[in-house]
Amino acid sequence: MAQVPTGTLFFIASAYATSKNTTIVTNASEAVVTCAGHGYSNGDIVEVTSGWGRLNLRVFRIKSVATDTFVLEGADTTSTNYFPAGNGIGSVRKISTFQQITGVMSPSSSGGDPKTVNYKFVESDVEYSINDGFAATGYSMNIDADQIGSAGYTALRTLTDVQTNTCLKMQTRSGSLIFQPCTVALNEAVQLQDGQINVVKVAFNGNNRLTRYAS
Repeated sequence: MAQVPTGTLFFIASAYATSKNTTIVTNASEAVVTCAGHGYSNGDIVEVTSGWGRLNLRVFRIKSVATDTFVLEGADTTSTNYFPAGNGIGSVRKISTFQQITGVMSPSSSGGDPKTVNYKFVESDVEYSINDGFAATGYSMNIDADQIGSAGYTALRTLTDVQTNTCLKMQTRSGSLIFQPCTVALNEAVQLQDGQINVVKVAFNGNNRLTRYAS
């Protein structure tokens, strides 16, 4: 069923637990990770660093927890062309706090467009085109300037200053979830427009692909 943005909640990852090393990441329709004594629970959200570029810095939900292993829900690492066997190890760190961003207005997305390489052989009068991946994805929004001092605003300001990797979480009215690994850029210059409330702008600059869950 079609959805509209109304009712969507926005959160930013403001605290992480200590990183833990992984020793095995399997090639599977949903990757199984070996991480001794991880202590995670089903439903935890983790950021993954990996020797696999298509997995590196992405954010996933954990399921099927066992003593030293867990599954990255929705992380399809089946292809050994994209995920060479044995090269996926790195680390994981649990997102321990998602801080809600309130007073959000005019959210929008950008990027994600396919990048192409055009070329032409001398014997042909028509160019060829091949896909070369996708442009980085980003999100931006206005925030009520009077949110200054709120926990969400403070988290955005801090993350802008330190420029560490974080994660934007979006929860739609239906309960579906989007996790976009990113860095944050909060512009605190208040925009004044007659007939409108004062706002500031924030951008979330994507790192690698987002992850979506139906619920």
